[in-house]
Amino acid sequence: MVPLSFASGLVFALGLCLSGMVRPSKVLGFLNLGGAWDPSLAFVMVGALAVFAAAWRWTRRRSAPALGGRFPAAPPRGVDLRLLGGAAVFGLGWGLGGFCPGPAIVGLVASRGAVVFVVAMLAGMLACDLAGRRTAEDG
Repeated sequence: MVPLSFASGLVFALGLCLSGMVRPSKVLGFLNLGGAWDPSLAFVMVGALAVFAAAWRWTRRRSAPALGGRFPAAPPRGVDLRLLGGAAVFGLGWGLGGFCPGPAIVGLVASRGAVVFVVAMLAGMLACDLAGRRTAEDG
């Protein structure tokens, strides 16, 4: 399983690099709707969705995963305050830093900005985890 995970991560990282999505300027250009808008990220997203749609159709016909195990349970449906808050914080981080988590990790090898972003992202994840544990203990 590790070699497949490594290969998948490598393909993902290469795709991010080839598409330029590890460069914050590319992402910020996509988010700049009032100026010199760069639509290339939309094409990357459409390409990723096409691959996912094909894989999803193939997977839905199977009774079990191709490499063993079981399919995970479906995630809960619905929109709540926690989802909206998380999406807002993610969007703020994306817009301010120009990185998504995946491209930031790939960018660690070439960008000081990515290092700062990943450290801040990990601190935010830790804070969220600690807050969730406190809520669970209190409730």
